Amino acid sequence: MNDVWIHPTSSVSEKATIGAGTKIWQFCTVLAGARIGREVLLSQNVYVEGRAVIGDRVKIKNNVSLYDGVTIEDEAFIGPSAVFTNVINPRSFVSRKEEFLSTRVGRGATLGANATVVCGVAIGEYALIGAGAVVTRDVPPYAIMLGVPARRRGWVCRCGVTLPKRARAVCPSCSSVYRIDRAACRPLAPASPRKTIERPSAA
Repeated sequence: MNDVWIHPTSSVSEKATIGAGTKIWQFCTVLAGARIGREVLLSQNVYVEGRAVIGDRVKIKNNVSLYDGVTIEDEAFIGPSAVFTNVINPRSFVSRKEEFLSTRVGRGATLGANATVVCGVAIGEYALIGAGAVVTRDVPPYAIMLGVPARRRGWVCRCGVTLPKRARAVCPSCSSVYRIDRAACRPLAPASPRKTIERPSAA
């Protein structure tokens, strides 16, 4: 862990696997067995259990708990106080450790502040879950999900900008192109590099 920065108030097990360039801020807890990728940011008061997995370049903001069975893929963003669970019907007096359900947040996806993800679902890559939304079922890639329970309200570009409601949608920000139908959004072409306009030199 020579290339990992850990705030002195945090408790991080030596048996956790943590990639280079990761920063762990105040009052975090990382248990033995947890796997954390490279260049990850854990903000204040993040809790990571031993069978949780965090990919590379993930940002997790304050007051988030990642329980056993939660996987966060590369470059995802988890907003402050977002909530994950791993048991559908918990009781304090009934052990259900063998009934944990897995949850997966896809590459580049965003969870807004105070969003709740009920266990057993998969959130597709680059999806955007609005603040306070409650996710109760799988989310397709690039979907914008809002409300309680969360429902799809549109589609979002990889860069985070809402796509126009057209069968062939061009991102107004980065010019990436997508094919959209009633149930899916698929990238057709990434953004092209912006052309440099050559100006004539002064004679």
